[in-house]
Amino acid sequence: MRFGAPVYRHTDPASWVAAVRAKGYRAAYCPLKVGADPAEIAAYAQAARDADIVIAEVGAWGKNPLHPDPAVRRASLEASKAALAFADEIGARCCVNVAGSRGERWDGPHDDNLTPETFEMIVAVCREIIDDVRPRRAKWALEDMPYMYPDSVESYQALLAAIDRPMFGVHFDPVNIVNSPQRYYNNGALIREFVRQLGPHIASCHVKDIALREGLTVHLEETPAGTGRLDYVTYIHEVSRLDPDTPFMLEHLRSEAEYDQAAAHVRSVAWSLGLTL
Repeated sequence: MRFGAPVYRHTDPASWVAAVRAKGYRAAYCPLKVGADPAEIAAYAQAARDADIVIAEVGAWGKNPLHPDPAVRRASLEASKAALAFADEIGARCCVNVAGSRGERWDGPHDDNLTPETFEMIVAVCREIIDDVRPRRAKWALEDMPYMYPDSVESYQALLAAIDRPMFGVHFDPVNIVNSPQRYYNNGALIREFVRQLGPHIASCHVKDIALREGLTVHLEETPAGTGRLDYVTYIHEVSRLDPDTPFMLEHLRSEAEYDQAAAHVRSVAWSLGLTL
């Protein structure tokens, strides 16, 4: 596994490599945006190869190919294709988004998100993106989510089988599918089952934490790594058994200091298992 997080204060490939190395990371988020100059893309891709840095993922965040407005839906689909093509060009492990929502908010809940009709829409969208782009290196992946497909090991397996494309990958974020007290208190078993069933297809992983707050009704809140109940011993152990280049990426923190603190926690757990991140 390759640990990584966002890095700060870089303006060119050399300073980007230096920033990643200064933190001791061996994986990084994509340093460029979709639409970057081809020469710049090539320069960063070469710098990553030379420095043995894995570019974990390109995000197609904010695009909703299931949006109720056909124009928004089509624009989101085309933007997703462009993002996947860019990810393939720069050599990222995957291009990732959530499946999308049947409502206005791209990553929000909706009455129709968890229905057979929506499942089939997701299958069609993913097939079209992969078939049109024909990536050679970067996989198209969906991040699991609490209130849209894939929302479980079982629904992810079903999507993998239905989409039936070798360049469709799995993006693993265990916090996102801890959507009940049962899963919260048994998240180690959930992680083990996810990796057992889907491990060979995992392209990248997100790293954060989760806490169940008191007060009615159920309130599960995302928190920084080390401040919640996620079973990091199990998470790190299970991911360490996968492809050694699998990225393990911190996200959603507010500052460099917060990332440093979260990284220290993750590394301390890894060290307790005899691993170095």
